[in-house]
Order: sequence, then structure tokens, then C-alpha cells
Amino acid sequence: MSLQITQRPRRNRRSEASRGLIRETVLTSNNLILPLFVQEGQNVASPIEAMPGCARLSVDLILEKCRECFALGIAGVALFPVVPENKKDEYATESHNPDGLLQQCIKAIKKETPGLLVIADVAMDPYSSAGHDGFVTQDGIIDNDITIGILCRMAVEQARAGADVVAPSDMMDGRIGEIRKALDREGFTDVAICSYCIKYCSGFYGPFRQALDSAPRSGDKKTYQMDPANVKEGLRELRLDEEEGADWVMVKPGLPYLDVVRMVHENTALPVAIYHVSGEYAMLKAASQNGWIDYDRCLLETLLCMRRAGASIIFTYGAIDAAKLLAAQHH
Repeated sequence: MSLQITQRPRRNRRSEASRGLIRETVLTSNNLILPLFVQEGQNVASPIEAMPGCARLSVDLILEKCRECFALGIAGVALFPVVPENKKDEYATESHNPDGLLQQCIKAIKKETPGLLVIADVAMDPYSSAGHDGFVTQDGIIDNDITIGILCRMAVEQARAGADVVAPSDMMDGRIGEIRKALDREGFTDVAICSYCIKYCSGFYGPFRQALDSAPRSGDKKTYQMDPANVKEGLRELRLDEEEGADWVMVKPGLPYLDVVRMVHENTALPVAIYHVSGEYAMLKAASQNGWIDYDRCLLETLLCMRRAGASIIFTYGAIDAAKLLAAQHH
């Protein structure tokens, strides 16, 4: 029996060829950035319990990951240092040590895989004895302007080491403009800034803080990271970062904030990045390990949805997994 139905959308879904012809969003390995945790030592890998498949790696093992990323067509890596307690202080002094761990890692990567983008995190928390993204006064206040001076020195040293992109993740007011001026004064006019433009005070960062041992020693980050209840506030942050010279703008976390990604995409001409954060990745892994979901399928679906919302750059701990799956699909 056949009904008199004129409009049958299923006609366009009958075959893989027809589905491919009308596919509106495409995910490729070149959309992906792999975050990596670098630690001191040689041939040292320390698995991160809350992030199955991820580990803190010494520089030599970071280089192996970078070679794999480059071979798979992944656009770049984002570096986060694991700093020993004896090198942390209230001013994050180690962050602008020319011979510091992160700077050594950047130099090694650019020598080994010069075609791979290196993105360096600009924030105090890995280096701070207080565990905050900003300088903490004796009264427990995050001092915005003292912090910016520290961030500028940090970004300049990262650029001097060879970073292609510096990525301020701190959410201090005015830091994009000051970092841009500091880079330009030192001749690093070609080094781009990826602003963590709209970074929410989220519970999804837990595994990351375990990886770096960078959780705040006291208080929380609500005075500088955004309230998850707010969207319009993000437009103000976006406008300021555009005016101050950001080259990319990021929304973090990822999947729970796709409405924010769409808003940013529709209100800027700049490339939009999204961070598929540690808690989101850990949820996929945990559910998969329990047999509740198919990790491969759900990872690609998650990343595709981020692209569909308007992100052209995706930071994800599943970058290598996704790139391999995409290559297999292509073949």
C-alpha cells in the first residue's frame, strides 16, 4: 500500500552517496587540536586516572605524539606544563623562565615537527602556589592588573621559544590588548592570540586539575570565570577581545555550551574555537568502559556537533582517536 504523500524527506537519506551530497557539516582532522600535558624527565609517562588514554609525558614522548599528530593531519597541539611544587610561587616566576619546561618543549617540537602548530597556555595556575589563574593578594583578592604583567612576560617567553599561538586562559580584564602590545614590542607580530574569550566557571574541569595538580588552594574562580547561567555577558567579552586584537576566540567548556558557540559564530568574523574539556572526555570514556555507549561513534558525533554549532577549531583529548576514525572512514 502506498499513501499519497508528496513530501518524503527520506528520499534524500536512501544511500550513503545521497546522504553525502547533502551533508551540511564536515569534520576533518585539520579541525582538531590535541592538548598535551608535559612533565619533567626522560621517557616518563604518568597515566591520568580520571582521563583514560591520557598521560603526563616527558618532552621526548611529547615529540612522539607530535609526529603522530602531524602524520594524521591534526592541526596542532596545545601544551600545559606539570610544574613541581618546589618551582611554584605566588608570582608564577617559573612561567617566564627562558629555560623552563614549557619553553624547552616548544623549542623541541618546532625543531622536530615545524609544520605542526604549537599553542601555549598563558595562565598562572600551573605555576602558582595558590593554584589560581591570577595573582592572589594577602586579602585573598585576585589582582587583575598585577596578573596581566605576569601574563605578558609569560607570553613573550613562549613566543621567543617558538610558539605559533599563545592562549590566555585566565579571564583577566584587558589581558588580550596588553599581551598583544607586549608581543609586538618584542617583534613577535606574527604570533597569534587565541583568547579563552568565554570561559565558564564549570564543574567539567575536574580531571584537568587532577592532571596538573592546579586546583585552587582556597576559594574558587567565580570572580573571573563566567557564570554558567549567562550568555549575553559573553557578547561583551567577545567585543572587547576583538577590539584588543584576538586572532581566535574560544568557548569553554564545549558540548553543554553549544548555544554560546552558535552565538559567538553569528557575531564575529574571527575563527571560533571550542574546548572539549577533560570532564566531557572522561564521561565518554567512563560510559564506554561500562558498555553503555560506543566511544568511537559518540566521540565523532560530539565533535561533529561542535562543528555544526559554528566551531572551526576543536581542542579535544580525543584528537588522535578521531583522526584515525576519520581516516578509516575516508578509506
